[in-house]
Amino acid sequence: MGHDHGHDHTHGANKKALMISFFIITGFMIVEAVGGFITNSLALLSDAGHMLSDSISLGVGVLAFTFGEKVANYSKTYGYKRFEILAAVFNGVTLVLISLYIFYEAYHRFADPPEVTSTGMLIIATLGLIVNIIVAWMLMSKGNTEDNLNLRAAFLHVLGDLLGSVGAIIAALLIIFFDWGWADPLASVIVAMLVLISGWRVTKDAVHVLMEGTPKNVDLEEVIKSIENVKGIRSIHDLHVWSITSGKNALSCHAVVDGNLSITDCQELLRQVEHELEHKEIGHVTIQLENEAHPHDETLMCQNEDDSSSHGHHHH
Repeated sequence: MGHDHGHDHTHGANKKALMISFFIITGFMIVEAVGGFITNSLALLSDAGHMLSDSISLGVGVLAFTFGEKVANYSKTYGYKRFEILAAVFNGVTLVLISLYIFYEAYHRFADPPEVTSTGMLIIATLGLIVNIIVAWMLMSKGNTEDNLNLRAAFLHVLGDLLGSVGAIIAALLIIFFDWGWADPLASVIVAMLVLISGWRVTKDAVHVLMEGTPKNVDLEEVIKSIENVKGIRSIHDLHVWSITSGKNALSCHAVVDGNLSITDCQELLRQVEHELEHKEIGHVTIQLENEAHPHDETLMCQNEDDSSSHGHHHH
């Protein structure tokens, strides 16, 4: 199976990219937090807060890949693949809370701007920028940020960080040259906005998956059309399409077929449908075939060989 091999390869690459990024970001997050306290810069501290959420998101991402590798068992027929989505929810909520705290702090600082050691702030923020550029490049070149929700969340975090570092650099320069103390809380508010937006997005996407919503990359109209276009299928009903985890979409439905099909015809018909749906980003298919004479008579004419446990499974 060349396809599976390819998948394992990107899985390994994703995990490795996340792992290296995790160590780099966590290390620098500590440097930035200490630097923020020493220089008394809220922009640095808020960037460190964002980095903390990054480091959590990357760490959880690594855990999610590790958990996701655990084999399915009788109590968890899909394995632990959903862990990744739960991780994304946790991650998104953490981001929203961090951003609210930064807003609160910045509000006080606008009223009474404290002294900020601007040179130290500039040095640390510049280092932060370099670190973030390296990590962002690594996630993009080594991992699959397009299809994997977890990796994409991590990548968005790092981009937000990168902008946070830019904000802190500009704020430090404004304080050095113009003595504008308010530049520091202003930069932190901009970071907080970024954190809030990415936190909200990640949470929304993850909740959509948990609510078994139709995957974003699946066009339901197209799916229905391509199933009903298969010769021998009259109509379909009870259609469900959902995501098990990012990049793994599943479908189940009942299909009413011509009454005079043999078992071999049925198998051929199912193979054709599976083939069609593979091009529509759906890999896990369960179809119950019914005779048009008794559409709701639960007599199975024939069922595809794909694991049908998902059939009653998603009605939880």
